[in-house]
Amino acid sequence: MNTRRNMLAGIGGAAALLAGWTAMRGSAGLAEAPSAQGTGAIPFPNVTLYTHEGRKVRFYDDLIRGKVVTFNMMYTQCEGKCPTMTANLRQLQALLGDRVGRSVFMHSITLQPLLDTPDVLKAYVEEHHIGPGWAFLTGAPEDIDAIRFSLGFYDVDPEVDRNLASHTGLVRMGNDSYQRWTMAPALTGTQHILATLNHVDREWDAVS
Repeated sequence: MNTRRNMLAGIGGAAALLAGWTAMRGSAGLAEAPSAQGTGAIPFPNVTLYTHEGRKVRFYDDLIRGKVVTFNMMYTQCEGKCPTMTANLRQLQALLGDRVGRSVFMHSITLQPLLDTPDVLKAYVEEHHIGPGWAFLTGAPEDIDAIRFSLGFYDVDPEVDRNLASHTGLVRMGNDSYQRWTMAPALTGTQHILATLNHVDREWDAVS
C-alpha cells in the first residue's frame, strides 16, 4: 500500500509541478525563477552534487540537459526496498547494454547525504557491481530535498515523507530534449521498466 500511495503522491506532485511551471511560463517573472529553465516542461534545481567518483556536477546542466536519463532515490544503509531496486536497475543496465553512458544515463541519489559520502557510495557501487554510465550521487541535504521534490519523489503527508523506510520505490525517466517524462515502479519487472524508458527515447523508437 505504501508503494501505491507514494507512487500516486509522486505522480500527483509531478502534475502539480507541471501546472506551476505552466503558470510560470505565462508570467513576466519567468527569468527570475531560481531553477534551471531548460527545454524540459518541469524546472529542475541546478544545484551542485558529487558522484561516487568524487566528480562535482550540476544537477540540470550536467545530468539532465539534452539527455535521456533515469533517476531513483536510495541510501546505502537501506535494508528494505533499496537492495531489490538496485538489483532491478542493475538488470536494466545489462539490458540497455552500450546505450548506458552513451544515449541513456542512469542516476541514483542518496536520501542520507550526510552519511553517504562519495567514498561510501563508491564502495556501494563496487559491492553491487555497477558498471559505467550509472552515477550514484550525494550533496547538501537541502539540495537533495529540492531535487527530490522536482522529480516527484515525495509523499503529500509530511510525516510519511520524513520516514525513509517508506520512501517511494519509483524510477523517474525523461528525455529533456523532447520534454518527455514518465515514471515506473522500480520493483516491477525489468522488461516493464525498459519498455517505459523506451517510450521517452526517440532515438530508440526510430530504430526499434
